[in-house]
Amino acid sequence: MAVFKNITPEQVSLLTTGFYAGVDEVGRGPLVGDVVTAAVVLDPNNPIRGLNDSKKLSEKKRLALFEEIQQKALDVSVGRASPAEIDELNILHATMLAMQRAVAGLRARPDRILIDGNRVPEFELEAHAVVKGDGLIAAISAASIIAKVVRDNEMAELDAKYPQFGFAKHKGYPTKAHFEALAQHGVLPVHRRSFRPVQERLTAG
Repeated sequence: MAVFKNITPEQVSLLTTGFYAGVDEVGRGPLVGDVVTAAVVLDPNNPIRGLNDSKKLSEKKRLALFEEIQQKALDVSVGRASPAEIDELNILHATMLAMQRAVAGLRARPDRILIDGNRVPEFELEAHAVVKGDGLIAAISAASIIAKVVRDNEMAELDAKYPQFGFAKHKGYPTKAHFEALAQHGVLPVHRRSFRPVQERLTAG
């Protein structure tokens, strides 16, 4: 297992030969909800144009690519860790668990796993981390899009359930509006109690 930083085109080419899966996560920073991961195996014979880091795409483009990935990819799997697991394990270890779950959900066994970032969970397969991989490797880009759209949809569902929190707008991140809603309405069951702003609200009563 290796961590690739400032990866060269030659290294990208070597890593993306054969049957591999890209993995990425969304939702490490929010105060609420699951951390969501995705593992994607793309079909080299059915390429998808316009893949990129999900944060660099418009919502319209993300949604269109989300549908295209679902249609064209050889395999797509979503994993997650709950707020309770995040509180128990901490966000880093919960994210690693969610990535393991996403890979375990793949129907096929890839030759290697390529993960966005600088940490690699424990896998029985060859696995490597690629810093800024979501903008460099198509399968990781696809995984970032899947995870982002899935989590955004879940925030929209939470928004319908708790409209006073405005989750559809800030997606659970620690914004001024979120802090104000916490102060006014208190902590929800879906909040991550180990995160400091939530802890402070619980302590304040």
